[in-house]
Amino acid sequence: MTSWFEGPLAAFDTETTGVDIETDRIVSAALVVQDAPGLRPRVTRWLVNPGVPVPEAATAVHGLTQEHVERHGRWPAPVMYEIAEALTEQARAGRPLVVMNAPFDLTLLDRELRRHRASSLGRWLERTSLHVLDPRVLDKQLDRYRKGRRTLTDLCAHYCVELEGAHDAAADAQAALEVVRAVGRRFQARLERLSPAELHTLQAVWHAGQARGLQAWFALNGSEEAVDPAWPLRPDLPAAA
Repeated sequence: MTSWFEGPLAAFDTETTGVDIETDRIVSAALVVQDAPGLRPRVTRWLVNPGVPVPEAATAVHGLTQEHVERHGRWPAPVMYEIAEALTEQARAGRPLVVMNAPFDLTLLDRELRRHRASSLGRWLERTSLHVLDPRVLDKQLDRYRKGRRTLTDLCAHYCVELEGAHDAAADAQAALEVVRAVGRRFQARLERLSPAELHTLQAVWHAGQARGLQAWFALNGSEEAVDPAWPLRPDLPAAA
């Protein structure tokens, strides 16, 4: 029987106006679908005119300028609908969805759906189960004592995955997908008997533990930075009184 990491996988990534999931916007996104290792992936790309300024600091990361997204991007409402439909299609097909640092990208998508579609990601997925695979969470759990950073670039270097055009949504999604396959192979003895559904549940537990550990480290070093334990989607902020 083929292990999940040698079977069909999809991967999703976004590029944004910044790193605040509550206020920043998606400017580009990509979905990569690969039916088996080595096969040519099917790639869907979206370019968005977010309707707000694209800061120079964000452009410096992903290369998308205000002028470019205004000239070539589409309005957010139809794009967010298409993205939500595409992810729902992957769930219905039973393909696990790879998302590097899932709480960032999926929560941003959720907020964009609420902003532009008066809906939510959960509402799109309420009749099906999306099984998320987060290479960051998997790597931190399975190789927890390894020192160093665990960005996508770092994970690609560690697992010998080629990453061309970093901070392009399609390139990052493809690389994250290949990292998950590499993690599966390296830790095959620990992962091959687990289904994507079981791994999804376990990652929520693992991420919460990783968040508590990071929170304790921050406290030890005098930082008040909060670490959200929710995975793969952060809950709504409480309404202001």
